[in-house]
Amino acid sequence: MRPKIEIEYCPKCGWMLRAAYMAQELLTTFTEDVYGITLVPSEVNGRYQVRVEQSIIFDRKREGRFPEIKELKQLVRDVVSPDKSLGHSDKK
Repeated sequence: MRPKIEIEYCPKCGWMLRAAYMAQELLTTFTEDVYGITLVPSEVNGRYQVRVEQSIIFDRKREGRFPEIKELKQLVRDVVSPDKSLGHSDKK
């Protein structure tokens, strides 16, 4: 069973487009590796979290910033397909 990813974002903060962009990037990179990505409008103001299954892999409040797409791809890869090469997005 391939894992599901959730991006929970604050709609009041106007972060839906950011979440949609990140979902598109992740789906393009992990087409064969994930079941799907769900965008979840949060009821908590200021929330932006990315989860694989139930594990939070990025939390904006904890980190004090949004993830860079390269960083987010690495975090997802490390959970869903650790041996996958990300090409130019891999750590150097």
